[in-house]
Amino acid sequence: MDTDLPSDLARLRVLETWAAHYLTRIRARIAAVERQQAQQQPPAPTAAPPVRSAAGPGRARTPDWGLAEAGIGVPATEVHRGGCWARGRSLVAVSAERARAELAGGAQPCAVCRPDRVLTRP
Repeated sequence: MDTDLPSDLARLRVLETWAAHYLTRIRARIAAVERQQAQQQPPAPTAAPPVRSAAGPGRARTPDWGLAEAGIGVPATEVHRGGCWARGRSLVAVSAERARAELAGGAQPCAVCRPDRVLTRP
């Protein structure tokens, strides 16, 4: 067992939340540096202009609900609200009905945005 981590669940959950938040900040900084570097380099020639999304120039629509599949840092499939900062990069947009079904089927609700509180209301 790792000796540099606390042994109680409450402090481990705090560390998990902090790490997820910090990872979001790191990814945002990486994206900013990549944008800055892309502006400094001349664009590569393309055959056709890029297709823009209907949500606005350069922005994808934020889904209302999503699933973060199990993987590194996510031990089980989690259901998130679309705007949750802890959702990670690989959020798969789903309908409210599918999100309810996933929760009923054993998927974990996000401990940050708590979609189960909204989705289980009558």
